[in-house]
Amino acid sequence: MNASQSDTKEIQVFQSATFAVHLWEDRTRGEQWVPTYDPKVLGLVGDEFLRTVSNNAVDSGQRSFEFLGLEQGIHHLEFNKRMAWKFTSEDRRVFQVTVLPIST
Repeated sequence: MNASQSDTKEIQVFQSATFAVHLWEDRTRGEQWVPTYDPKVLGLVGDEFLRTVSNNAVDSGQRSFEFLGLEQGIHHLEFNKRMAWKFTSEDRRVFQVTVLPIST
C-alpha cells in the first residue's frame, strides 16, 4: 500500500529540535497508532494520550508523539492504526520529515 504524494504531509525541523504529531485514537474500539521510522535518523522522545471524551465507558482522545530530528536529510515517518485482533491496519498517516542543518 503506497501513499500518493498528496497523502504525504511534510514536516521541516532543525537537527536536534523536536516536533510533534497528534492523532485521534479510540481505545474503546481497540485502536492504537503504531509509528514506523528509522531510529538512527528520528528519535521518539514522547508518547502521551490525552483523553478528551469524558465518559466512563469511552476511552477516546488525542495521542501525541514527539520526535527528535537526529540526522540531516529527508526521512520517512509512517503511522498505522492497528486493531489488536486484525492483521492489517485500519488507517495510516505518512509524513516526509526534512531535518535541516542547525543554522549558525
